[in-house]
Amino acid sequence: MDAISRLLQPRSVAIIGASADPGKTAGRPVAYLQKHGFAGRILPVNPKADRIGDLPCYADIASLPETPDVAIVLLGAERAHLAVKELSARGCAAAIVLASGYTEIGEDGARRQKQLVEAAGSMRILGPNTIGLVNLTDAIVLSATGALEMDEFPVGGIGVVSQSGGILGSLLSRAAARGIGLSKLISTSNEVDLELADFIDHLADDPATQVIALYIETVRDPAKFRAACLKAASKGKPVVAFKIGRSEAGAQAAVSHTGAMAGADRMYDALFRQVGVIRAQTFNDLLDIPVALATGRHMRGRRVAILTSTGGAGTLVSDDLGVAGFETPAPDAATAEALRALQTGSEAVLDRNPIDVTLAGLRPDLLRGAIRALLASPSYDALVIIVGSSSLAMPELMANAIRDCLPDSDKPVMAYVSPHAPEVGALLTRHGVPAFSAAESCTAALAAMFRVGSFVAPVEEKDTVGVVDTGDLPSGSLDEAQAKQLFARFQVPCAAERIVTTRAEAEAAARELGGRVVLKILSSQITHKSDVGGVAIGLTPETVGERLISMIADVQAKAGVRPDRFLVQEMVGGGTELILGMHRDALGTAVLLGMGGVTAELFKDTTMRLLAQDGQGLKALSRADALSMAKDLKTWPLLDGFRGRPKADVEALVDAIVAFSRMAAQLGDRLVEAEINPVFVRAQGQGVSAADGVVVLA
Repeated sequence: MDAISRLLQPRSVAIIGASADPGKTAGRPVAYLQKHGFAGRILPVNPKADRIGDLPCYADIASLPETPDVAIVLLGAERAHLAVKELSARGCAAAIVLASGYTEIGEDGARRQKQLVEAAGSMRILGPNTIGLVNLTDAIVLSATGALEMDEFPVGGIGVVSQSGGILGSLLSRAAARGIGLSKLISTSNEVDLELADFIDHLADDPATQVIALYIETVRDPAKFRAACLKAASKGKPVVAFKIGRSEAGAQAAVSHTGAMAGADRMYDALFRQVGVIRAQTFNDLLDIPVALATGRHMRGRRVAILTSTGGAGTLVSDDLGVAGFETPAPDAATAEALRALQTGSEAVLDRNPIDVTLAGLRPDLLRGAIRALLASPSYDALVIIVGSSSLAMPELMANAIRDCLPDSDKPVMAYVSPHAPEVGALLTRHGVPAFSAAESCTAALAAMFRVGSFVAPVEEKDTVGVVDTGDLPSGSLDEAQAKQLFARFQVPCAAERIVTTRAEAEAAARELGGRVVLKILSSQITHKSDVGGVAIGLTPETVGERLISMIADVQAKAGVRPDRFLVQEMVGGGTELILGMHRDALGTAVLLGMGGVTAELFKDTTMRLLAQDGQGLKALSRADALSMAKDLKTWPLLDGFRGRPKADVEALVDAIVAFSRMAAQLGDRLVEAEINPVFVRAQGQGVSAADGVVVLA
């Protein structure tokens, strides 16, 4: 049994600093363990007491008659490390350190936390600043918080790991009130040792856990988190995360459009998507989504039947589903006929959806027949049942009728309880029918069930290109010509261009390139050239020289800098303008793709993918990743032949995205920023072309 298994299922627990008064914080761990029937040995330690209740109390750790599997350390931050050191020396598997006063308070706390790590040695630490954990499956409470003061815990298949201790109590009380069963509750808090990923990895193997719910403040080890979440996905255990800090601004000092559009929260979106984590958009979702997923039912399509006896509530659900992209088609002829046979001569509305069969909540035979008809229908992928006021008089009848139909199909079935009747919702949930008090919760749950069913784990592709020589690269901001030369090394196609310094050179370059050209200032200091009059398009050999002279004056007036180098570039047109960039923060390195050009930041039609990392370094994106990025964009139809438009060269775009990601992977931390804006995607078979570039090297 490994240390985490011993932490969650200890045979013996030492309570360091235990109190004989169960009303005090230090008295709760012993009281909780006894109250909930812990079958192992409880070893309180307190030099001022001989006994705590019917348990012998030991003067110090050295006096313990055996080495405990787990110890709860109730001492303050100034002394906790001393107990931890003794426990480690005795071979204790893990210690739960409840004290606060560590990194969360600043420099002095950081010093104490380092001291704690050194004292622990090879012993595992949960915390510090944690409320501990509760193994509800086995009724083992390793905590001192009053938030766990309840007689019975709702036991089920949802494991919860939170970086906030207080949130665990909130989730437990809400779950109990709603009839939602949980398996494990773990507060990781400061994560001096054991962290989110450790427990995701463990719960992925836990037979009592079907769904893992996370309350996240930050991911400290992205590679470890990625591996743990992919393991959970491979085991068929969905992970749902509520990430706080969505208003973070991201890279405020970024010089590129990419930096402005790729804030820290967008990075989390990308990470979650790539490893199959479903993001809870609200705190309520952190229970609503897992309780639906814990049924083990998946959406195979987006068509939903709504069975109702109250039109208004049915319309609420239907409207919210429609906004989220779900369909609520009318019953097919055979299904409508089956429903009519159940309720002949009634005023039932059977030719539309919501399907109003005037249930009244008191006809379980009618309800069973309607549910079975809709679950058997090939027209629907899920069923939402509206529980109206008429069913409140005898809710057991409705709950039992719905439960009886569940074995007939593996399609999702859930209930929307229209009146305020939390006890009815809890009853339905306990019967295996997730029940919600908001239409939006039904939508969030169904969306999650659809995503789980459609998630495909990423497949790494072997890199056949090899390492590109970059030993001669300078540091700092590259000018546009240097940036595109770097892109070209990694096989990103770039527009043809010439560097010029005089009017005569510009005219000669224009003649050589042929057709119309673009004139730009060439500067490593001015990134957004068009903002200062440093870009002119549609020029000819006859007009480019004169425009160069006027451009010098324009830029000097607006930027205070007199440009002395310019680019004359072939004028690329007739394609779709995209932006391709990279962004790095503490979470990792990501590639961004979006609508490009000067409106990139205005429309913000973008998508991101983080580069995977292993012991050898960063990995380039796969072709599948690159293609899915293009398809994520709202503007994807422009690439796919929208309204008779020629289809774009998507294969060449995919090549360019993969090549760009290979550059980001190889250069690693040396690449501070990189961006192509725009990259022109021409018609099918005509390729792509990088028309502008930004690179900043460390």
